[in-house]
Amino acid sequence: MSRLHITLAMILLAAPATVVWAQSPSAPAPENRMNTAALLNAQLAIAYLKQGDVGLAQKKIDKALGQNAHESLVQLGAGLVYERLEQTDKAGRFYETALRLDPHNPDMQNTYGGFQCRHGHAAEGQKLFEQAAKNPAFQTPEVAYTNAGVCARDAKDLPRAEAFFRQALLMKADFPDALLQLADVTFTRGQGLQARALVERYLRASPATPETLLLAWRIERSLGDVAMAAKYEAQLRHDFPESNSARELINGASTP
Repeated sequence: MSRLHITLAMILLAAPATVVWAQSPSAPAPENRMNTAALLNAQLAIAYLKQGDVGLAQKKIDKALGQNAHESLVQLGAGLVYERLEQTDKAGRFYETALRLDPHNPDMQNTYGGFQCRHGHAAEGQKLFEQAAKNPAFQTPEVAYTNAGVCARDAKDLPRAEAFFRQALLMKADFPDALLQLADVTFTRGQGLQARALVERYLRASPATPETLLLAWRIERSLGDVAMAAKYEAQLRHDFPESNSARELINGASTP
């Protein structure tokens, strides 16, 4: 269930998609052309990373670093690429530099927060997520609060995780990720009726997923509602027969 909701799409910053220089006395200086080329290559690196082409992403980001290593987007892109390459120490230095170059940028805060949480630094990660969520420039604070909640949950701090998920829902009452995560936490804490209500809210706001149906099945079994548990089981088996959740359900159903 636990996962960080950080996508590469969230960190794409505004930059020109194409550049055409006029041949005139007012044409940009060479250093400006180099800077723009670095930004474009960084964005290309992120785009290739999203497509799963890590090799080409590395080539583009290395080129961007050679063109201008003093741009925060270039450093951020390098962090993403080298984290994917499992060069954690190197990636961490790139992320740290990106944030130092642009300390009030919520994309930098949110992305570096994810890195910190993924690598065992929960307190630092949660602090960065909170900074991003409270940043007026960040358009989706519910995402940052949900990330903070997942980070706290991974650190086994369920009360703090619950508080973050509830804060996310104050920002956006029907945010599916926060609803599902909060349902899972409340169920884990033995609050089955609250968990049921949250799952129902999720299903009104978003299409069912295998994870949601499995959680709903577990909740209904714990509450003793055999009919509802059977309903969710049938839906999971029918709609997502090859999912990991369906396999977990089969294993769980066979366990006394």
